[in-house]
Order: sequence, then structure tokens, then C-alpha cells
Amino acid sequence: MKTILNLIWLVFSGFWLFLGYMVAGLLLCVTIIGIPFGVAAFRIGVYALWPFGYTTVERRDAGAPSFIVNVLWLILAGWWLALGHIVTGFLLCVTIIGIPLGVANFKLIPVSLFPLGREIVRTDRAFTDRW
Repeated sequence: MKTILNLIWLVFSGFWLFLGYMVAGLLLCVTIIGIPFGVAAFRIGVYALWPFGYTTVERRDAGAPSFIVNVLWLILAGWWLALGHIVTGFLLCVTIIGIPLGVANFKLIPVSLFPLGREIVRTDRAFTDRW
């Protein structure tokens, strides 16, 4: 089922969101200071390409620096990436078959707003690797 949902997702929104994250990553990598932000955008872009079967978990070793960098991320790129997820999510929820895809878009909003201090893991390992 994950494969079917990922393929439908790829056609209707995953590819476009992936491109958005790649463009954001390239723009952020223009300066040396922006490279960590660009790397985060690339990482989330791959997650946005195939979201079913993966989830995000908070890293316990992330501290105050990740909070500060997340605030900068929110200002530089996070708000418009989250806006893309909101618009795409609402458009997908218009049809019955698009509702799971819209919900997946809404699931990506927190990680698009505050990506640092989070790790993308398989859903079957989300709790087993942490405990």
C-alpha cells in the first residue's frame, strides 16, 4: 500500500514539492553560511518525494543551537515551504482519493517549518531504534 500511495503522491504533488525544496536548497547554498540550511532542504526534499513509510522524530541530542537555526530557517525558507504544503494539501483534499495525500502534506508542515533537530526514519523503526 505504501508503494501505491507513494506513486500517486509522486504524480500529484511529490515531484513539485521535491523541486521546491531543491530550488530552496540551491538558493540557500549560495553562501557559506546557508549551506547547512541547503542541506536540510535537500534532506526534506527527498522525504517530500517519498513520504509514505517514513516519519520524523526529534533528536534528543539537539539543543539550543538547533532552536536558533530553526528560527533563521523559518524566516529564510520555512514559511513559504509550509505555505506550499498547505495549498497543496487543501487542493488534494478536494477529491476523495486525494485525502490521504492531503493529510501527508499536512504531516510535512512541521518539518518544513522547523527541520533542524529532527531525523527522518522509517516508520517501522521510529520507536524501536529510539528505545
